[in-house]
Amino acid sequence: MYVCVCKAVSDHRIKRMVQDGVTTLREISRETALGTCCGKCVPAARELLSEALAVQPIRLADLAMAPSMTAAA
Repeated sequence: MYVCVCKAVSDHRIKRMVQDGVTTLREISRETALGTCCGKCVPAARELLSEALAVQPIRLADLAMAPSMTAAA
């Protein structure tokens, strides 16, 4: 299904981008121009991005880059 008809961006493409490491709507927009024409797709794209991120497994590389949970003394 097309999320952005103006720029022909499908839900499959957004999900694939998330699998490849994209985490923000801004990143999707920069690569696809989603939301830069009429903007009607932005709410649906934001919801799809949120859903796609929610089912993504946590990668060990992401944990290694996360700030420490312990306070420095």
